[in-house]
Amino acid sequence: MGNKQSRTRSQGSGPHFQPTPQANSRYARIGDDYSSLEQVTEALARAGLESSNLIVGIDFTKSNESLHHLGDSLNPYEQAISIIGRTLSVFDEDNLIPCYGFGDEVFSFFPDDKPCTGFEEALTRYREIVPQIRLAGPTSFAPIIETAIGIVNETGGQYHVLLIIADGQVTRSVDTNPGQLSPQEQSTIAAIVEASKYPLSIILVGVGDGPWDVMVQFDDNIPARAFDNFQFVNFTEIMSKNVPLSQKETEFALAALMEIPSQYKATLDFQLLSNQRNTTRRHALPPPIQNSSTTTSGWNYMQSPTVVQGDRMYYTPQPPSTQNILHSQGCPICSYNIKDLAFGCGHQACYECGKDLLVCPECDMRITTKIRLYG
Repeated sequence: MGNKQSRTRSQGSGPHFQPTPQANSRYARIGDDYSSLEQVTEALARAGLESSNLIVGIDFTKSNESLHHLGDSLNPYEQAISIIGRTLSVFDEDNLIPCYGFGDEVFSFFPDDKPCTGFEEALTRYREIVPQIRLAGPTSFAPIIETAIGIVNETGGQYHVLLIIADGQVTRSVDTNPGQLSPQEQSTIAAIVEASKYPLSIILVGVGDGPWDVMVQFDDNIPARAFDNFQFVNFTEIMSKNVPLSQKETEFALAALMEIPSQYKATLDFQLLSNQRNTTRRHALPPPIQNSSTTTSGWNYMQSPTVVQGDRMYYTPQPPSTQNILHSQGCPICSYNIKDLAFGCGHQACYECGKDLLVCPECDMRITTKIRLYG
């Protein structure tokens, strides 16, 4: 849960968490018990961790634009992937890393949801994707967490670590009352609680200036989890220290991974490993691809059909032969039709995609009003 002494809390405007009994008080809050990366590695080995699977989710919401700058040196996203990837590689037998970007939806780094082979390929693919992305919002971590839950379940309950790298906390709209949770915060908390039923640890790495006060509360106070499965690390704060780079990298890796031994032991004690549940996986969109026949600002999405189950929208990846231009006026779902249907939250889609939706695909708010737009 991070160093409690170094944290400050924002009072009044943020969400208030009501204490709820945890499933097991022993793992309700997992402490930061190690002072070196070697101690963490040894503790993982003692706990019996023979293999760990890494999942990476990178925040591509609008506020991240400057932090995604590609230059001769690694940007904060590349640094975090590299450091964590090197540290966990000793426990990763197949060296396959499912990598995703997220904004208002989740997309995979490769077609057909193919994982990256090692963190080196993850970094290479990241650099190929960044110039083709249209950054969007709002920020919710629920879609990437739900995607990770599906991966864990499909592997038969193998232990995974989800690394989320983001530049800001979950979106709070101006009409969210003080002390209340925004729709994005509600869905994120629900996803973290659901994830505690699976052998999945979540590490949120904060890059940039934040703010991070709500993420600190998420780390400490999310109720009703089977175990404390969420760790927040302020990457920028650590990497801005006036110490040698190797020392900063070690400190960051230690801060990110120091709860993993206890979290892994919790999954053993709760018999979460090797269990497969009857849940529906949330599929990611295919990656964006550059369209040489359009202007430099245009880009294509490999089109996927939409399936609505309950009040969630899922996507089934299709072969890359079906492609449509996504532009500023295009429907955010099909990326082809003009937006001609408005929801009560203010977001829009085309009528064909939006007529049966129960939840807005951009902000996750329940749809209570639909207005047809003409002209």
